[in-house]
Amino acid sequence: MSSVLAFPMYAVNRSETLALRQAVFALLRARGVIIPERSPAWPEGDLLSHWRQPDLILSQTCGYPLVTALPDVQVVGCFEYTAPGCEGVNYRSLLAVREEDKRLTLADFRGRRAVCNSADSQSGYNALLKTIAPLAVKGRFFERVHLSGSHRQSLIDVISGRGDIAAVDCVTWALLARHEPQLLDGLAVMGQTPPAPGLPLITSGKTSPETLAILRDALHTLASAPRYEDVCDSMLIGGFRAMSRQPYSLLLDWRGEAEKQGVTRL
Repeated sequence: MSSVLAFPMYAVNRSETLALRQAVFALLRARGVIIPERSPAWPEGDLLSHWRQPDLILSQTCGYPLVTALPDVQVVGCFEYTAPGCEGVNYRSLLAVREEDKRLTLADFRGRRAVCNSADSQSGYNALLKTIAPLAVKGRFFERVHLSGSHRQSLIDVISGRGDIAAVDCVTWALLARHEPQLLDGLAVMGQTPPAPGLPLITSGKTSPETLAILRDALHTLASAPRYEDVCDSMLIGGFRAMSRQPYSLLLDWRGEAEKQGVTRL
């Protein structure tokens, strides 16, 4: 059985994501955590199955699946990103609309169409639900919600007119602005969601306390050593903080607050 090390969440530029993985691979090997050279660089199969693998050494997940579908994994910590909208380990979603709608308020989108990457996404769905819940009428706000499969596709669907608004992770937006600026032509940010803990770095529940400590030490070195500055800058990583699962309970609180306001879904 091969140990699994992958960074599937912000792979806007695959070569830079592979460079990040290689840097962590080397840092772990130097600390005695041996990962086979031919271990998969990308998740095989669906992401939920990937995150649940018993031999998972390190991966990055979304906060909402963490608190709803991954009870057995351990949280290693969280990168501190430098993208606009991030503050320490917290991040936000940006409310993306077509350029002609940028001066509207969120209330103006009542009865219009939303696009979300997936229903289990913190940044694309849960954060948007939190934001529109106070504005909903009889439990509804949008006329229709379309699931696109990715933040990138959500933006394409907004610009093409398939939807009118999408909540997009601010780190993804910044990476797309760097690598695919043409994708954002005709789009604007008309608001943002409240801050929440960023995408958690996780390891298997079977990972020993000793290996967990090594993972945290390696990631601290990655985010602070000059040797890895270019790798981190390319991925907008400005730091690393060890964290537990507890801060992510906020995401369930958001869902509970929306339900108290009569809103159970977008």
